[in-house]
Parts: sequence; structure tokens; C-alpha cells
Amino acid sequence: MSSVLQARTGRDKQRYEKHFRLVAGVVPYRLKIEKEANCHNFEVLMVSSPNKNDFIFPKGGWENDETVTEAACREALEEAGVKGILDENPLGDWIFRSKSSESSCTPPSSTIGGCKGQIFALEVKEELDAWPEQDSHGRIWVNEGDAYDVCRYDWMREALYTLKNRLLMIKDEPAVSSQTFHSTIPAPTAQPILIPKIMLPCYGLRFYDY
Repeated sequence: MSSVLQARTGRDKQRYEKHFRLVAGVVPYRLKIEKEANCHNFEVLMVSSPNKNDFIFPKGGWENDETVTEAACREALEEAGVKGILDENPLGDWIFRSKSSESSCTPPSSTIGGCKGQIFALEVKEELDAWPEQDSHGRIWVNEGDAYDVCRYDWMREALYTLKNRLLMIKDEPAVSSQTFHSTIPAPTAQPILIPKIMLPCYGLRFYDY
């Protein structure tokens, strides 16, 4: 009999930094090569949000017996049922503040709500038929342009835009030098989104509701 994967529950091992609950997450993606157009584009995997009619990227608590990248991979497995290659250089760091469920991101002794998280890019190599949180998280592949429109929160659009810029570097790699990367994600316009600098080890923190 094969073992059944189970999601971690509870907050006994949850990491906190001052008043912030630490979280980690991923933007799962897969490259698509359009041979006729001789170009690349990509899709991202989004998961349904429990009790809300929207889709998000997998993320959750970072616990004290794992690294932040291990936490990100675990959340991808638990919420989306995927495994793959994680880029350990984060897409960015964000601080999330919840208006509707502030207490869920707060240590018991604190009155200040908030989560501080790192989001990573995960190139999906395996999709499981069953995963720990599939009853509360459905999943759907969305092309990058549609995903940008679907993103409910600014941090999601920033992470997606940064991922797009990283994947644009593919065209400079020898193995795909004869191909072009095509993206339908719009660049920031009137009020530009603050985009983290690409491929740098440190990023500024930005505050968002989620």
C-alpha cells in the first residue's frame, strides 16, 4: 500500500520575526515552445483560494525545521500537488497585511497582524494525481497574460512580471538562441508596479493586503 501525503497543520513550528509570521511560496510555471512561431511562452499554475472565488499562487507558513526553499517546495506540493526545479533566488520579498483575517498571521501575544514572505519560481516537472490539500485547493494552468489579469493582489503581479523578465533571458542562452521568447504580460503603465531588480540577492520589502 502506498503512503498518503499529508499536509502539515498547526502553528507549533511556525517561524516568526518580531510581529510577522514568516511565509514562503512559489509561482509554478512551465515553458511552452510554439514550433510554428519559433518562440517560447509560458503558463503558470494557480490554485483556488478556500472560501473565495479567486486563484492565487501556493504559499504558506515557514516552519523552524526547514529552510525557506524547503518550505516553498512543501507548499507547492501540499497546495498544488507539483514538484520541480526551484530557483533559489527569490522573485521578491513582500509583507502581507490581512484586513479580513488579521489574527491568522499574528503570534498569540501580538496585536499586530502581518506576514512576511519570500516567493520563488518553480519550473514544474511533475504533477501528482492526488495531493494533500486538493479538497480545498483546485489547480488550473493559465497563460501568463491571462494570469496577470486574474491576479487579485499586487504582489502576485509583481512576482509574475519578475518571472517573465527572468525567462526573457532564455533567448540569450545558446540552446535556444535561434528562438524568441514571447510574452503577453503588459508592462507597468500610469502607476508602475515596483518591480524587484532581477537576479540580485536582496530585495526591498513592500506592504500589501492579501
